[in-house]
Amino acid sequence: MNIGEASDRSGLPAKTIRYYEEIGLIRTDRGGNGYRDYGAKDVHKLRFLQRSRGLGFSVEECRQLLALYEDKRRASADVREIASSKLTEIDRKIRELTELKHTLEHLVHACHGNDRPDCPILEELAEGTAA
Repeated sequence: MNIGEASDRSGLPAKTIRYYEEIGLIRTDRGGNGYRDYGAKDVHKLRFLQRSRGLGFSVEECRQLLALYEDKRRASADVREIASSKLTEIDRKIRELTELKHTLEHLVHACHGNDRPDCPILEELAEGTAA
């Protein structure tokens, strides 16, 4: 199948598929005419990559996961380690976003939002003194 059909079946844009091929995440056969020729296994890998990226795994983590997926002698502990590391990273990001939210809520509450020029939000952005 051509890249358009592989794109339709995998849910990934053709540009992303070309990128994944360029960086060696996937390898496709080329027909006699030089065009990419995708098979069912390729589409399966593309779907695997789409779901992995959707869960927040980086391209390099996806490379590791795909290699583990293809290795039938893998230890599930290796897969779990990658997923646990990602979970720790997500928890850290949630904490950071929660702190940002609280800071912004404080600033919005402190701003009177009237016609006067003084504004705690702008003062914080200029000076970095928020709670």
